[in-house]
Amino acid sequence: MAVVLSLMMALVLVSYGPGGSLGCDLSQNHVLVGRKNLRLLGQMRRLSSCFCLQDRKHFAYPQEMVEGSQLHEAQAISVLHEMLQQTFNLFNTERSSAAWDTTLLEQLRTGLHQQLDDLDACLGPVTGEEDSALGRTGSTLAVKRYFQGIHVYLKEKEYSDCAWEIIRLEIMRSLSSSTSLQERLRMMDADLNSP
Repeated sequence: MAVVLSLMMALVLVSYGPGGSLGCDLSQNHVLVGRKNLRLLGQMRRLSSCFCLQDRKHFAYPQEMVEGSQLHEAQAISVLHEMLQQTFNLFNTERSSAAWDTTLLEQLRTGLHQQLDDLDACLGPVTGEEDSALGRTGSTLAVKRYFQGIHVYLKEKEYSDCAWEIIRLEIMRSLSSSTSLQERLRMMDADLNSP
């Protein structure tokens, strides 16, 4: 739940920052790619999570570091970029390739890379002349620590099928919240701009 709230607050700030809008235009395709990534993660399921109850873990997503009132627009975009980058890195390893269907995994990697490209286009205009390290402190470092915990967990569990299943579910939750919120924000933005 902390992941959902944290990402929702970050996305709200990205979409409705001080200037009232994102400062760049994430296309509808960005949202569609996000939905496709979720479907791919769902299709990657190899076993029932019921068999992995003993492997469940709370990964302590750093909610306090990404609360909306604490993030500037550039930081929010940086946090979202870091989440996607770390997710891409997680699924772009030899161990990941051994754990998942390679066709689905490659499609997921391609989708994540596309979303990262979209956000890369936003990072420049939003940060502008500001210190480029602004988004690389605090909340972004907390996201990195969160993913370090995921990597430690996988190593401790010896990259077992159950460990990967728990991680797949964790990543699905975070990507799901960001995708559904982006869709709702688009609708809210359309309502605000309609006569």
